[in-house]
Amino acid sequence: MQGTSSTSSTVRPRPAQPPQHPWRSLVLTLVAALVAALSLTAAGAPAQAADALLSQGKPATASSTENAGSPASAAVDGNAGTRWSSAAADPQWLRVDLGATATISKIVLNWETAYGSAYQLQTSADGATWTTVYTTTTGAGGTETLNVTGSGRYVRINGTVRHTQYGYSLWEFQVYGTTGPTTPTCGTANAALNQPVTASSTENAGTPASAAVDGNAGTRWSSTAADPQWLRVDLGTSQGICGVQLSWEAAYAKAYQIQTSADGTNWTTVHSTTTGPGATELITLSGTGRYVRVYGTQRATAYGYSLWEFQVFTTGGATQPPQDGAVLLSYNKPATASTYQNANSCTGCTPARAFDEDPATRWATSDTNGWVDPGWIAVDLGATAHITKVVLQWDPAYATGYQIQTSPDGANWTSVYSTTTGKGFKETVTVDGTGRYVRMYGTARSSAYGYSLWTFDVYGTGGSPTAPPALPPNPGNPTHLVWSDEFNGAAGTRPDTGKWTQDVGNGQNGELEYYTNGDNTAMDGAGNLVIEARKEASGQYTSGRINTSDHFNFTYGHVEARIKVSGTQGLWPAFWMLGSNFKTGTPWPNSGEIDIMEHVGKVADSVYSTLHAPAYNGGNGYGSPYTLAGSDFASAFHVYAVDWDSTHMTFSVDGHAFFTADKAVVESTRGPWVYDHPFYLILNNAVGGDWPGAPDATTVLPQKMQIDYVRVSQ
Repeated sequence: MQGTSSTSSTVRPRPAQPPQHPWRSLVLTLVAALVAALSLTAAGAPAQAADALLSQGKPATASSTENAGSPASAAVDGNAGTRWSSAAADPQWLRVDLGATATISKIVLNWETAYGSAYQLQTSADGATWTTVYTTTTGAGGTETLNVTGSGRYVRINGTVRHTQYGYSLWEFQVYGTTGPTTPTCGTANAALNQPVTASSTENAGTPASAAVDGNAGTRWSSTAADPQWLRVDLGTSQGICGVQLSWEAAYAKAYQIQTSADGTNWTTVHSTTTGPGATELITLSGTGRYVRVYGTQRATAYGYSLWEFQVFTTGGATQPPQDGAVLLSYNKPATASTYQNANSCTGCTPARAFDEDPATRWATSDTNGWVDPGWIAVDLGATAHITKVVLQWDPAYATGYQIQTSPDGANWTSVYSTTTGKGFKETVTVDGTGRYVRMYGTARSSAYGYSLWTFDVYGTGGSPTAPPALPPNPGNPTHLVWSDEFNGAAGTRPDTGKWTQDVGNGQNGELEYYTNGDNTAMDGAGNLVIEARKEASGQYTSGRINTSDHFNFTYGHVEARIKVSGTQGLWPAFWMLGSNFKTGTPWPNSGEIDIMEHVGKVADSVYSTLHAPAYNGGNGYGSPYTLAGSDFASAFHVYAVDWDSTHMTFSVDGHAFFTADKAVVESTRGPWVYDHPFYLILNNAVGGDWPGAPDATTVLPQKMQIDYVRVSQ
């Protein structure tokens, strides 16, 4: 649902109906992240002399805080006179993000009087899946120095029994260890994307094997209607396989195996099931091989096997910078280019935009004299550096032929990488070069347009790097409620003005209603907020739209609302989020938009979840419908939710996850991921618009959109 804030009347294009894909039996094997087990065990090995205090000053979060004077950060600030204290309940936890994977050797707990008599020390690679490295039911309080063996980026104490009637309270929570290579974690990049693929059969020319690894959720492979059938992908080299995601069409496998092979002939089964649920299956496993295949032995339908996407994740596919001391060298460094654009669809597209770490800004060659070959962009790292990796996030105007070059002086260049088969989107290039200056030198354009990059990241050692802003911390595990509205006010009362702002004015995207200042938005006295769409005696359509932009903005978490949508032709209720920077001047869609739920009255049995960003928006937004064939979503309440962190978003209806947007997949198939910053919540009940169409003779008004609650947990 595209729309403006209450302070803007800018009209933007409305998406056409998102592409529909048939999904059935929508059950997702929910795995918090594709992370291999850390194999951590408690041990008594003493800390080595080289081990350092890793936790001081690092981001800390907690399940609760007693008051504003005892925040989580006080336990890692190095000040023995400040402390964290929790609410007086069990369990409670405190977590620190070390910023990178570390080998943990010792943890020191400096308790206040309110200590834990039973607790666990746990580590995690992703802040979601935890491994216990120490546990006790006889905590002594005071200062406890505990030798442990484990690794992870996140470390937490998970208290289960308090020693006093008060909460848990720590003067200091100190984690010691070393950073460097550790047990490999499971990457988030799809290693199978656009790799060579074969299959036992194909149903027809429109459903080839390659369609299952093209990153396009609207194309698919399907086999003939017989058992067994298989699909095989060649990763190019032998790799550690740690996960597979199967996005089934309605014709799925009830029984199948995931197999790996070194030679494509001799196979080892690393996962097997006879109760496959279909829909999207995210499977954690362990294996090694160059080839990976799904081998179906029993179909769930009379048709063949059909996969929208077959994704493979490897221990070599982590998206973090290499753990060899390499860091991002190019952030906010001086940049130059052959030309740049500053007009029409790309105003202010200067070279600096490729190095600002804002995924929604870009550099482009001039539209007057820059749509020629060659075209280039260069960055000054500030000092000589050893360059080991370059990451290019291309706009659709990408280079099929280009070189990565280095220079000591910005005048004499050495090529350290060259290709004539550039594929666009996100390209990660491993290089080995030295220089103060690095440039992308384009020699062949993919289209009649010029060259354009959202980001140009240079990694290595040396230089004069400026650290980019850190990502916000991922949600806790477990999450806890941070904001909600239960709408329990008296009948006729309007939404809490401390939580919601009324969006007043005409709708966008071809909508026909006028959003009133609360006249159409009130509680019903039965625990619901009602947003009523009406046709007034004057013939004017009216409705309501509210948002939290002036009150609550947040990054990441579990967001859900229990809603009974309006129905009938021409109605368009929505529960969605808009990037908070929209309020400070960032235009749509650069701000990003997350549509948790949209419903159009003309399609009673479906709701839609969609992402919008600069490179994919409107009718090209990235999303999926959730369909219950023959049903009417307007006939009952349903819970609409998204789980959002720095690597993915998973959308669900009534607990059934049906669409996951992985950051790595989005960047490699759609464009930039623009969702690592604050957003605010919006509820509205639109009338008319480019997607649902106008009311007609069948339309019944008034129509009520009822919201039982909205909750955000982190």
